[in-house]
Amino acid sequence: MQVIETLKDGLKRSYTITVPAADLDAKVNEKLVEAQPEVEMKGFRKGKVPMPMLRKQFGERLMGDAMQEAIDGAMKAHFDASGERPAMQPKVEMKDGDKWQKGQDVVVEMSYEVLPAIPEVDLSKVKLDKLVVKADDKSVTEALENLAKSSKDFEDRKKGSKAKSGDQVVIDFVGKIDGEAFEGGAGEDYPLELGSGSFIPGFEDQLVGAKAGDEVAVKVSFPAEYGAKHLAGKEAIFDCTVKAVKEPKASAIDDELAKRFGAESLDALKGQIGERLEAEYTGASRQVMKRALLDQLDKLVKFDLPPSLVEAEANQIAHQIWHDENPHDHGHNHGAIEPTDEHKSLAERRVRLGLLLAEIGQKEKVEVTDAEMTQAVLTQARQYPGQERAFFEFVQKNPQMQQQLRAPIFEDKVVDLVFAGAKVTDKEVTKEKLQKAVEALDEL
Repeated sequence: MQVIETLKDGLKRSYTITVPAADLDAKVNEKLVEAQPEVEMKGFRKGKVPMPMLRKQFGERLMGDAMQEAIDGAMKAHFDASGERPAMQPKVEMKDGDKWQKGQDVVVEMSYEVLPAIPEVDLSKVKLDKLVVKADDKSVTEALENLAKSSKDFEDRKKGSKAKSGDQVVIDFVGKIDGEAFEGGAGEDYPLELGSGSFIPGFEDQLVGAKAGDEVAVKVSFPAEYGAKHLAGKEAIFDCTVKAVKEPKASAIDDELAKRFGAESLDALKGQIGERLEAEYTGASRQVMKRALLDQLDKLVKFDLPPSLVEAEANQIAHQIWHDENPHDHGHNHGAIEPTDEHKSLAERRVRLGLLLAEIGQKEKVEVTDAEMTQAVLTQARQYPGQERAFFEFVQKNPQMQQQLRAPIFEDKVVDLVFAGAKVTDKEVTKEKLQKAVEALDEL
């Protein structure tokens, strides 16, 4: 077998691989000899089929297998010997294509872009500020007040009061289409918070201004995409009787409120809120510090980038941004989306930092554990209630999905490793300043 270099230009490589016909024939014979003991054919005992007949019956298919194995073996030997790592799957084409005939040498052209050499980075030169926010009494009190509002009670308004948006009306109702009541369209003593959007669009608005004792005919149209197909897109009238109008009252901030949220006492609830707030602040601070780290690394390290990786990343960015700007279009029949210079610039940054972090992680032997992968799959599976098992099976059979889940875990572990080697200074700030720093991330 012969491998000859035909191109070495920057990161681009091309080679001609020649597999002698004699080597292929020997490999086919080897496979036939290996298979002969298990082959059965009419007129012969098992394992006694003559080699010429085996070759006639199976030779052509085995020749294809032998070619693939020989080429794969040559590629592996080449990469093992050269130490080169292709940026993407090498492109392999037969030189003679359809003109190749049995008995001839097989000649293929292999081309790829090699991953560049990544320069060493002195992590001690990286200086970062870690924004630290304490969960003060004011923040805890604000959070408690929000909890009290979210667990609000409703009390009867003064007799004769008109219902306002945010009030609760207690109603009996019967829904009719063309004068006929339909299944599932009736209820009694139903507590409906006006403005909550829990009923179909337009329903709640027509009860604003109603008083206890009023009878209101609510006219609505079911949305075209409504879940019950026999109702979708149809007009209906709901005969409603308003039995009570109630105004919202925030729950008292006391031990009873704490028990509603699983705490033994108000002090225990305050402690839990403080811990949750500080965990949120820590997470937000890490986002800010990670961006600052990536900005510094991007300036510290420069090297050639494989054009194919940059192009693929730019296309992915352009595609994602297009869907973000067109959220109602979930398909992919939108034609080609041409990346802009801004997309290409962002792609270069992402590819450069991705390769750098991968190199650091490889040198430091960073690995994603089975437990971490399992947790990542569990987290994703919760987005598909009732289909968790199917999602697990999908991930097990899909290496690309596994890589999508593994990549961010690996990156975060490498980032934490870099944090440990950098000069990090704690800087106490207000939660407002931290919030502004987080908002600024979206502007970059």
